Amino acid sequence: MCFKNTSSAFGAVTKLLHWTTVVLIVCIITIGLTMSDMENSPDKFRLYGLHKSMGITVLFIVCFWSVWRLVNIKPALPDTLGPLQKRGVSATKYVLLTFLFAMPLTGWGISSAAGFPVAVFDLFTMPNLLAPDKALAKDLGEIHETLAWILMGVVAVHALAALVHHFYFKDTVLRRMLPFGLKGK
Repeated sequence: MCFKNTSSAFGAVTKLLHWTTVVLIVCIITIGLTMSDMENSPDKFRLYGLHKSMGITVLFIVCFWSVWRLVNIKPALPDTLGPLQKRGVSATKYVLLTFLFAMPLTGWGISSAAGFPVAVFDLFTMPNLLAPDKALAKDLGEIHETLAWILMGVVAVHALAALVHHFYFKDTVLRRMLPFGLKGK
């Protein structure tokens, strides 16, 4: 498998970034939904720490991935896609990237405004983005939660579209992103 993208398939680095992000997002959302229903306790605070650490990890991955996308070729979409579908694919990528930036940034902002540090896996602590401001922390919390629900919807549509392409259109859209799918040429 090639490390870089080819004209027909995504390379190992892009696939690793994609699937690592998928796993992290599933974990982050699961943890977020779990901790939101918990009473304050040491277990809840541990989950908050894990949630924040994974969120910052996603932010780092998305920053790297954005640069990686600029320096790599983009595999051509199958000819079975019409112009409107191709624009939809492009728009979806930008929407997903925007949310993958916004989610950790709003989370980091919540912690900063609430006066809580963002320690990343107890390895280092992120600097505060904002001065303490309880009202702002509350507003950012509402924004963060709303973005999370929208992100879940966009991810579901993204995954469903890949499955439709694989099972209905029988094209390479899904296989070219699978870890051991379509080989680069």
